[in-house]
Amino acid sequence: MFNQINFLFVSLFGIGKIKKIPGSFASLTTTLFLFFLFQILNISPNTFLFFLIIIFFISFFAVNIFIKNLDNKDPKEVVIDEFIGQSIPICLYEIAHEGTKETAHVLTSYFIMFILFRIFDIAKPYPVSYYDKNFKNSFGVIMDDVAAGLYVVAILVLYMVLIT
Repeated sequence: MFNQINFLFVSLFGIGKIKKIPGSFASLTTTLFLFFLFQILNISPNTFLFFLIIIFFISFFAVNIFIKNLDNKDPKEVVIDEFIGQSIPICLYEIAHEGTKETAHVLTSYFIMFILFRIFDIAKPYPVSYYDKNFKNSFGVIMDDVAAGLYVVAILVLYMVLIT
């Protein structure tokens, strides 16, 4: 029973079992979920950030348990890291732009954050590649996506600085 619950957690309720590009599907699902959470349900991004931090720490243990007996220490089924990495820029965007926003602007911003995250997660520029190559455990699995999410934040901050 515990292993089934752990699998549902690390695979984002089975999204990780999708045969082709499960990471991209997990990132897209996360983006749509957060749009619904923030724009439809009006959940506070600060509240979500609190839960994201909890999920971040739980993920280290959950992924470690899942990969313990596997040869591949970064299996495609594990996509909770995509959820965390994709959530970082979206949540910080929502915190920085709290209040009423035009839906078209929000959709454009979310789309850009989704595309940028996928680019950084796939291309793995340093330090994303550093975590991916040097830590064959849950730390490496999670931190490469955190680094990719932080790259998206850096690009968005740089863009905001340049346009003002």
